[in-house]
Amino acid sequence: MAGEEEFVYRISTAEEWKELQSNGSVYGGELDRSAGFIHLSKLDQVRPTLERFFQNTKMELYLLQVAVKELGDGLIYEAVDGTNQFPHFFGPSRSFVPLPLSAVTKAEKLSLSDAQFTCSLLN
Repeated sequence: MAGEEEFVYRISTAEEWKELQSNGSVYGGELDRSAGFIHLSKLDQVRPTLERFFQNTKMELYLLQVAVKELGDGLIYEAVDGTNQFPHFFGPSRSFVPLPLSAVTKAEKLSLSDAQFTCSLLN
């Protein structure tokens, strides 16, 4: 059920992760900015999202574990197809605020081998 997770996850480029660490917050990538929210996933949605959208990427990717309680009511679960509800971070009153570094509890580099992404957060 949506909203029961302790953590949600952000698939992040190395560049975005570096920006988040140096600035203390990040607005995400172009897709996030144009949509007006930060795209996140529940843990069981991370692998399918990686396989669907990042299989052929040449970029270094990181998986960020984000504490739900740190996002407050700015975290909204929205249906993206008939069955899946994905967590999206808008910020208070859907104002589109950046993802704060303080909400990130872990970050791990993703490895791609034999068309499978791995890191300990996915185990």
